[in-house]
Amino acid sequence: MTTQKGLEKWKAKQWFDVQTPAVLGNEVIGSVPAADEKAVTGRIMKVSLAWVTHDPSHSFYTTGLRIINAANGKADTEVAYLESQFSYLRSLVKRHSDAVYTYDKLKSKDGSEAVVKLLITTRNKVPYSKTHAIRVAVSTLLKEHFAKHTKDEIIKGLLNGEIRKDAIEILNKIAPISKFEIKRVEFSRKIA
Repeated sequence: MTTQKGLEKWKAKQWFDVQTPAVLGNEVIGSVPAADEKAVTGRIMKVSLAWVTHDPSHSFYTTGLRIINAANGKADTEVAYLESQFSYLRSLVKRHSDAVYTYDKLKSKDGSEAVVKLLITTRNKVPYSKTHAIRVAVSTLLKEHFAKHTKDEIIKGLLNGEIRKDAIEILNKIAPISKFEIKRVEFSRKIA
């Protein structure tokens, strides 16, 4: 049984409604308890992206929403990361094809830093020179895209497939591409 002291401590907690950032629609996605505003700031809520965007094509993705500000029973968030489920990524790599993994540290137009990890699969086996060319082309494309856009515009571009479309168009000139998927995109923490 809960002791009276523990029960009083629990009843003293405040509940904060957690809102998604503007780029994801400013919707309340849940509530979290905390002793005060400072205790809730910095927490990361892991949520299915399809649940937030109401788009079934995002079913295999999750997002981490970091609480950056809490006041008056509301908690504002920012996107901490976007990632694909491991089981989904694993299903993409087929026999007689190649998987090309990329890793890039990038900076957006508004100064947000991000680590971008992607998985690109080819339709058939390709030599190492082509996998290297794919990595270089993706790295160049991402650097240019991040330099021209803010963090919110980049998130929109990742979610609506704009970056994927541009990349596949360029990469198909190097080798036939089957899939271009986000493995994980992690954004640096905002300092208030």
